[in-house]
Amino acid sequence: MLAPPWIPVPPSGYGGVESVVSVLTEALVDRGHAVTLLCAPGSRSGARVLALLDESHPDEIERSLYESDHVSRAFAEIDRGTPEFDIVHDHCGFTALAMADRLDVPLVHTLHGPFTTATATFYAHHGHKAGLVGISRAQWASAPPGLEPVDVIANPIETDAWPLREHKADYLLWIGRMVAEKGPHRAIAAALGAGVPLVLAGVIQPGQQAFFDSEVAPHIDGDRVRFVGEVTGFVKRSLFAGARALLVPIRWEEPFGMVMVEALACGTPVIAFPEGAAHELVVDATTGFLVNDVPAMSAAVDRLSQIAPRECRAWVAAHCDADVVAAAYERAYRSVAAVCGARDFARV
Repeated sequence: MLAPPWIPVPPSGYGGVESVVSVLTEALVDRGHAVTLLCAPGSRSGARVLALLDESHPDEIERSLYESDHVSRAFAEIDRGTPEFDIVHDHCGFTALAMADRLDVPLVHTLHGPFTTATATFYAHHGHKAGLVGISRAQWASAPPGLEPVDVIANPIETDAWPLREHKADYLLWIGRMVAEKGPHRAIAAALGAGVPLVLAGVIQPGQQAFFDSEVAPHIDGDRVRFVGEVTGFVKRSLFAGARALLVPIRWEEPFGMVMVEALACGTPVIAFPEGAAHELVVDATTGFLVNDVPAMSAAVDRLSQIAPRECRAWVAAHCDADVVAAAYERAYRSVAAVCGARDFARV
């Protein structure tokens, strides 16, 4: 399991890919596989842990210097063949996929981000070198022509680790990065329109302070709108479990949306704009509501009593639970291994 070099697995705070890697790795170990986690220093796992660089690089994410160093050391470890690997599962970025035809071991590559003009060109050129896995059908809709995934597999969650709460407190929740496309300012407008208090949670990353100061901060009054900053662990799970609903007023083609799955695992409905993978993660009128604008989001709050918390959690258990996702990846691994000699995984 080739994790990114930036932060430890599992992450102590924000770290979407690292969380996915952690949950999937533990599920594969539980299913009896011998897994080596190639990762950043400070990582913990039930798998064999092998940190490749001397230190992690949380403030230098996507610096090619560290990614190429990390992947080069990983490839050397894989080539050494102790233990002998059947499959390499890459979550690292671009370097490992670009060089995958240099390995004797077949490689599965999960795309964690959206296709852009630049990345589509990259995948059109290098995508045949590995078995590609998408995380949603919405993500794959913008793939280059002729590029096909081995499978589309949801990001995993340990469903039982999230508390189911059927009787909710009187607040709505928004959680994410403080950027316009994630819509914290729209969540504020929707909550004010519904007359229900809103809790905002999330990290303000470099470059996001100006947006926060102009669009979010003026509305924070500690009563109708509260900002609690970055939350992790018990506090984060309690916030999800207690909320009447999670508001997801996104305006971009988000390829997955882990916060929606986390909310649903707690029995908390999701009210979302129908962008990106929201169509796949929210079953309208069953696990939440898909709405087109802020006024419709406000109006949907009055219909939350129609949503059964146990239905929300049951959907997650059936589609995103770690064991379900691990089984899907096992099938993907076998498919890719079956064509290992062909070195053209477009035919998987």
